[in-house]
Amino acid sequence: MNNNFHIFPSENFIDLCLYQYGHEKCTPGHLFGPATRNHYLFHYVLSGTGTLMAADSKGENHSYQIRSGQGFMIFPGQITTYIADVNVPWEYVWVEFDGLRTTEILSVCGFSTDSPVYRTRSAELREKMAKELLYISEHSDQSVFHLMGHLYLFLDLLAQSAPVPKPAASSKMSDYYIKEAINFIEQNFQNDISIEDVAAVCGINRSYLGRIFRTSTGRSPQEFLISYRMTKAAELLKLTTLSVSDIGCAVGYENPLHFSRAFKNVYGVSPREWRNLHK
Repeated sequence: MNNNFHIFPSENFIDLCLYQYGHEKCTPGHLFGPATRNHYLFHYVLSGTGTLMAADSKGENHSYQIRSGQGFMIFPGQITTYIADVNVPWEYVWVEFDGLRTTEILSVCGFSTDSPVYRTRSAELREKMAKELLYISEHSDQSVFHLMGHLYLFLDLLAQSAPVPKPAASSKMSDYYIKEAINFIEQNFQNDISIEDVAAVCGINRSYLGRIFRTSTGRSPQEFLISYRMTKAAELLKLTTLSVSDIGCAVGYENPLHFSRAFKNVYGVSPREWRNLHK
C-alpha cells in the first residue's frame, strides 16, 4: 500500500481548520474501521472502487459502492467502515477539516449523514477539485496560510460541483450569539468558566445556546470549549518548555490528570507523547 500522510501544523483557525490530509493507493481488500472521527473527513476516489459502510442520522447502517470520480464524506462521531475492492482496489486522496462554518459549507454542498456520497455530472469541476486535493497532499512544506487557501479553493469547487447546490443561510440573530460565545471563550478559556457563564454573557439560556451552537457548528459549546483549550495546549507543548502540569493550568485545568485525559480524548495520545512526536 502506497500512501502519504500529513498532519497540519497549526489549528489557529476558527471558521475553518485543516487537520490532516493524504494520498493513499490501497492494497486489495484494505479495510479501515469500524471507527469514528473527531472531525469531517472527505475522500475522493482517483481510481478503482470500494465500499463505504456508514450509519445514517437514525443510526441505521448503509452500504455504498464508491468508484473513481466519486467521493464520500464522513461526519464527526459517525461510525464508518470502508473497504477497498479485492479486484480493483481504490486509490484516493483525502482531507480532514472542521470549523465554525463547516456545517454551513456542507449544507451548501448537500452532504449529510443520510447523503454522504459525492457525485457530479461536471467532469471539469470534479477534476479541478481533485487537483486541489492532490496539491494539498503534495505540498506539506508550504505555509499554513498557503494550504488553507487551497482548502478554501477545494471547498468552493466541491460546492460548485454539487449536483443540487443549496443557498447559504442568511445572517440571523443566532449568528450574533454564537460569535459572542466564541469571543468570550477565546478571551477566557484559561479561566474556570462554565457554559452557563458563556450563555449569560450572550443574554440567553444554556439550552438555547446549546441548540443554536450545535446547529451552526455541529458541536456543543462544551465540546468547542474543550477543543479550543486543547488547541492552545498543543501550541504551548510545541512552542514552549513548560511542564505538562503548567500547560494544563494555562488552559484552565488545575488537575493534571483531567487535562491529560481531555487532551488524549482530542488528539489520541497524552500531552507528553504529543510533544515528543512534534519535536
